[in-house]
Amino acid sequence: MKKVLTIAGSDSTGGAGLQADLKTFEEYGVFGFSSITSIVTMDPTAGWSHDVTELPAELLKKQLVSVFAGGPVDALKTGMMGNEENIQTASEFIQPYKVEKIVIDPVIACKGTAEILQPESVEAIKKYLLPQALVTTPNLVEAGILSEMGDLSSIEDMKQAAKKIHQLGAKNVVVKGGHRLGGEKAIDVLYDGITFHVLENELYQTDFNHGAGCTFAAAITAGLAKGLSVEKAVTAAKKFVAKAIENGVRINPYVGHVWHGAYNQAENRMEN
Repeated sequence: MKKVLTIAGSDSTGGAGLQADLKTFEEYGVFGFSSITSIVTMDPTAGWSHDVTELPAELLKKQLVSVFAGGPVDALKTGMMGNEENIQTASEFIQPYKVEKIVIDPVIACKGTAEILQPESVEAIKKYLLPQALVTTPNLVEAGILSEMGDLSSIEDMKQAAKKIHQLGAKNVVVKGGHRLGGEKAIDVLYDGITFHVLENELYQTDFNHGAGCTFAAAITAGLAKGLSVEKAVTAAKKFVAKAIENGVRINPYVGHVWHGAYNQAENRMEN
């Protein structure tokens, strides 16, 4: 069985972060490990405002030591890293293991907004993580930040941003359009340094999409671990997350989550 690691933040509501990653790994049939960088909490008395509690780099290192005690993993992804020290620690720790299939999900902004959760992480992601990435998966806001292009509003903007991010060291760049791009399709752009692939499917008009980005990156990671090419891993992940969004569920009055088990109809398991 393939072994896959997520280095990411914890979402106590279970929809995003490393919880989404582990659920996705399970659906893909790979064994998931996790190292927690931060804990994200939400305050229902303050309009569901987010608070990020960073964990110290020394604690992250101890977790990574535990994960790699059995040797290298087949693939890994990073999500919300908490702080610059965690980014540097993760980068330096994984280098000796020569993990080739690394997916960097540059979680630096809230979904659908330009609010930067951790501005100090941007330069560290560029310096330490993107040069190691086989694939990176920024959303429109994150791609605008990393490329220094600002707001992206068209497929051509997405292509230009992907080029600039590729120049930072990532071998393959997937810029996710999502709802923010507008239009009638969910459009992503994959750039491998030579060719652009414009991927599209149905755009589901739903607010129950919390965790979609994390799930997408985790699905790519698991697909790569199982031997898929980058293009096939991204295409399969897009189908997987589309089904998860289509079957999203309301969790509380403030948020709805994607259903990670939708593609495999996990709700029908263990009925007897």
